[in-house]
Amino acid sequence: MTAETHGFQTEARKLLQLMINSLYSNKEIFLRELISNASDAIDKLRFEALAQPQLSEADSDYRILIEFDKDAGTLSVADNGIGMSRQEVVDNLGTIARSGTEEFFANLTGDQRQDSTLIGQFGVGFYSAFIVADEVQVLTRKAGEDYGTSWKSTGEDDFIVDEAESNRGTRVLLKLKQDAMEFADGFRLRNIVRRYSDHIGIPVEMPKDDNEPGDEKEIVNSAKALWTRSRSEVSETEYHEFYKHISHDFEDPTTWSHNRVEGKFEYTSLLYVPARAPFDLWNRELPRGLKLYVQRVFIMDEADQFLPLYLRFIRGIVDSNDLPLNVSRELLQQSEHVVSIRNALTKRVLDMLAKMAEEDSEKYGAFWDEFGQVLKEGAGEDASNRDGLLNLMRFTSTADESAAQRVALATYKERAKEEQKKIYFVLAENLTTARQSPHLEVFKQQGIEVLLLSDRVDEWLMSFLTEFDGWSFQDIMRGELDLPDVDKPEDSDDDPLIQRIQDVLGEKVESVRRSTRLTDSAACLVLGDDDMGQQMRQIMAATGQSVPDSKPHFEINGDHPLVGRLDKESDEDRFSDMVLILFDQASLADGSALLAPGEYVHRINRLLLDLLK
Repeated sequence: MTAETHGFQTEARKLLQLMINSLYSNKEIFLRELISNASDAIDKLRFEALAQPQLSEADSDYRILIEFDKDAGTLSVADNGIGMSRQEVVDNLGTIARSGTEEFFANLTGDQRQDSTLIGQFGVGFYSAFIVADEVQVLTRKAGEDYGTSWKSTGEDDFIVDEAESNRGTRVLLKLKQDAMEFADGFRLRNIVRRYSDHIGIPVEMPKDDNEPGDEKEIVNSAKALWTRSRSEVSETEYHEFYKHISHDFEDPTTWSHNRVEGKFEYTSLLYVPARAPFDLWNRELPRGLKLYVQRVFIMDEADQFLPLYLRFIRGIVDSNDLPLNVSRELLQQSEHVVSIRNALTKRVLDMLAKMAEEDSEKYGAFWDEFGQVLKEGAGEDASNRDGLLNLMRFTSTADESAAQRVALATYKERAKEEQKKIYFVLAENLTTARQSPHLEVFKQQGIEVLLLSDRVDEWLMSFLTEFDGWSFQDIMRGELDLPDVDKPEDSDDDPLIQRIQDVLGEKVESVRRSTRLTDSAACLVLGDDDMGQQMRQIMAATGQSVPDSKPHFEINGDHPLVGRLDKESDEDRFSDMVLILFDQASLADGSALLAPGEYVHRINRLLLDLLK
């Protein structure tokens, strides 16, 4: 097959240039990424060889080999792992971050640390080689195939793919830049390997003699899987580097849990909480999960059976002694062992988060800002752990002027008024709308704290929550309020003003009544107890679902000057305009769009002209 020249995708060229132009402040991480990729390739071959032993029979002594040539200015990292076919080379090395690239570039700020964080979330570690190399060549042959493939690029507009002689596995050859010749030094390379890759359970070999590299090699890492070691033997730095190895993240994790379980089922788990959410966190369809090992043999990268979907941000490994080595996804789904591990790991993650919340509220607050909305999914989907999840939740409230979600439900209860027995909340499209909601007025007057809910999952979440620690939840935008020191209004059937307003609004509303909520505003809209809120209506409409019909209740503040003026208005046309303006204003205050904004403007203009006469 002849050589072919392919062009990088536009997004790939942008990202390569971003990386080549000194994106990373720490250049040496390129070696960690290449070693991690080599380790993954060997893990994958180990698994494939369980069913097809012939794939590894010719060379079953797995290793990663680092070689360098000071005179030529080259460095290579080779493995005898699974390798790649020609098509896989084109697909994997010619396309970067196939989904979400536009969002990715929209988020780039120019700040070095933030940019490298975003790139880490894309798992594009191979391309970090261009930080130190003028040219990168990849020689690879997939296990079971007879010929190899060469990929070569300078990181500019295109790359060349050709057929080539190659051993099984992959060899990445770097032609180092003049300012990166330090990486053609054995002492320097050993230090990097021991710092970043000592935890990898595969031997990393280098020439024994740095000055005259020859056939004699030595292993430069411990080559013992980190999770198999005792916690007392593993340093914090090693835990950090192992996290970066399995996640391809460039930031340290927020926290982690390393645990070995013995008894009916035996397994080891090492679970990490990342510091930052990936760009595609909200895509529930993407593959997620832990790395699965059985008796320290790699089985699969994304075993999603061991944690619920709302914990999809957790990274780590689980190594079981009680599953067969040829385990399949179908078997995992039916296994009592897997269900037991899943329940235990879910509880372990929640306990880990609870401990963080108790010991370091600032750190937990930063975690909640990144992952809180996903945890809220769990309160709706995981009834067995709902109480634990409720204790982990944080909210914004009227007691805190900042935008941070820092109020725990237990804290809310502790500082509630003595006679209060409910947790009050208001739902809105955004925090500003929530803070300005007219429904808060009577609560502010009485000094009652209200939770301000504006996340897109909040209305869905609250539909599952009935109570917390004996207190029920109350949406202050629904139904009639039952507050101390607030008298209920008289029956509206005998109220002439209510009847006049009802005649104007007609089918627009379920009813008209005097309000117990309002102290400053003239009017507001109130949902029925069983009506769907604005957030859920928008979600259903966006997904093409039919939205059920519902009509709000219209409440007026009898003490407001506008309502007093309305009661005295004898001109029925002007009265009608004023009522409809108040109705539209109440809709706007709730964050709803007007169905007929032009008519609203015309009514306002008519009233203004009357004032100028």
